[in-house]
Amino acid sequence: MNNKINPNKIAVIGAGGVGATTAYALMVQGVGSEIVLIDLDQDKAEGEAMDLRHGASFVNPVDIYAGDYKDLADAKLIIITAGAAQKPGETRLDLIKKNTGIFKNIIPSITKYNQEGILLVVTNPVDILTYLTYKISRFPANRVLGSGTVLDSSRFRSLLSKNCGVAASNVHGYIIGEHGDSEVPVWSLTNIAGTQIDNYCPICKKGCADNDLKEISDQVKNAGYEIIEKKGSTFYAVALAVSRIARAILRDENAVLTVSSLMEGYYGVEDMSLSLPTLINSNGIKKVLELPLSEDEEKAFKESAEHLKENIKEINI
Repeated sequence: MNNKINPNKIAVIGAGGVGATTAYALMVQGVGSEIVLIDLDQDKAEGEAMDLRHGASFVNPVDIYAGDYKDLADAKLIIITAGAAQKPGETRLDLIKKNTGIFKNIIPSITKYNQEGILLVVTNPVDILTYLTYKISRFPANRVLGSGTVLDSSRFRSLLSKNCGVAASNVHGYIIGEHGDSEVPVWSLTNIAGTQIDNYCPICKKGCADNDLKEISDQVKNAGYEIIEKKGSTFYAVALAVSRIARAILRDENAVLTVSSLMEGYYGVEDMSLSLPTLINSNGIKKVLELPLSEDEEKAFKESAEHLKENIKEINI
């Protein structure tokens, strides 16, 4: 297969709420000059592409159109959002059997036409499906990643920003592990304006108790469930998170983002996909960073891995 990769072309598989909003975010932010939408429902993909194209005069030049799998042959980045949506009362892991079946059809359809691009999985449960995608595609580990806890980390920063009265851009912190119920807030590395959170709290003088911080991490973990209960689905913030990852790849940024990727012995965890702070550039994953976690955080990360491993056993790869 000798297709020449277009470094500014993105394929989005799945034109539902997340896929269409992702295409919109990419278009508005000027990420990519060519975007192809692919969906089983061709009319849906064509309708979304038409709607997006009609705003072309308001953004940087971009060609957006509906297509099929052969149209992703030269795509630098292939974003997978297709799959069954999470319903009210349903956990991300409840989606395992539904979406693994769908991915066993999608991934061979991709690799039939493109074996040189980067695969970015967004569909939930994202960590399991990222691992499944790596196994089925047989792509190098650096070119298979999931959106992971990039959104969770943004939620974390947003809630801390509101709680502390500081712009989110001045709040730095990560959620690691599973994108789901066992995710781990890394409080030991969380800082505001370069000041570790435990040292910033006395400066802030708002008098927050330790349980306020616990409440913030619980709100991050449960945010997706709450939004789904209230409006049926989440797509705005996740689309922005995906656009941020795409920008890091297409612009060769070496940005640090908590994407999900293959664990190769990090903190003793291997042969599964989880989220850790990771350097992202035009090659996909440049390096997974093993930052100095506290003893409790490292233990919680390993427990998150064990939690996920039990669910991976349900997949027949």
